[in-house]
Amino acid sequence: MKLATLKQGGRDGTLVVVSRDLTRCRAVPAIARTLQAALDDWQACEPPLRQVYEALNSGAVDAQPFDQTACASPLPRAYQWADGSAYINHVELVRKARNAEMPPSFYTDPLMYQGGSDSFIGPRDAVVADEAWGIDFEAEVTVVTGDVPMGATPAEAAQAIRLVMLVNDVSLRNLIPNELAKGFGFFQSKPASAFSPVAVTPDELGEAWRDAKVHLPLVVHLNGKLFGKPEAGVDMTFDFGQLVAHVARTRELEAGSIIGSGTVSNKQGDLWGSSIDHGGVGYCCLAEVRTYETIEQGKPATSFMRDGDVVRIEMFDRQGRNVFGTIENRVTARKG
Repeated sequence: MKLATLKQGGRDGTLVVVSRDLTRCRAVPAIARTLQAALDDWQACEPPLRQVYEALNSGAVDAQPFDQTACASPLPRAYQWADGSAYINHVELVRKARNAEMPPSFYTDPLMYQGGSDSFIGPRDAVVADEAWGIDFEAEVTVVTGDVPMGATPAEAAQAIRLVMLVNDVSLRNLIPNELAKGFGFFQSKPASAFSPVAVTPDELGEAWRDAKVHLPLVVHLNGKLFGKPEAGVDMTFDFGQLVAHVARTRELEAGSIIGSGTVSNKQGDLWGSSIDHGGVGYCCLAEVRTYETIEQGKPATSFMRDGDVVRIEMFDRQGRNVFGTIENRVTARKG
């Protein structure tokens, strides 16, 4: 099943069911006006939502054209947004670039930070920031949970996953060092994220959803050029069951909580062999290629995003069909 939120009907938008091919949609106010309302009463709402989805795909109900540019993030705001760093290769590279050791615990205990979830930008909205802040994109996979009890096991946590999405987790790299040096974590360096137009139930992914991971490439274009296509199911040290359980260790999670994978990253060897141009699978953020450059050349050569730059993030199934719709964010200079 595929669900989206249109930018109409108030700050939480209007829930629509979207056809599998992303061409048509139908609002379902009699079932739930918003995605959060559906998640709050998932047991009652899921069956009729699935009936609408099946009718949409068969052409048995009236529908309107689905316009991805009219979408908010599926949850325009959320009760919880916690982002992990499940791809340890990414962490290893970043720490190696600054000659920092990898603590052994990083391989057994997930890294996690709590992001701002009071508002997200839409999948086609601008990223408004100053170039001096070091603007970077981070292409990731995320899940949305139902209620998760405190102390849930990874298996129990995996069963609580209701939806899967993509995200551009925007980072302001030049602000991060000073914030982390204070010993209190990210805040100004992690502005509003943009999620994919469509959220899908795990079963919609078929064989691509197994072991609480998505086994498909995450495709990133920067200014129209292919930048990365790493496999999301490869080199993921912690699966989503483990990530959700980590967050729920000391607290309950409420329905509508979003948990991120961190930047998707595959082990590839050196800079030359890892880039798309030289046969590699590329990268899901600029920081990673800059890290390779620092390790091999002593300093980064690739700049962070500039005013007017555009990042596009998508995932396609093995038949080449767009699964979640397209995130496409343009950097726009902050005024004033």
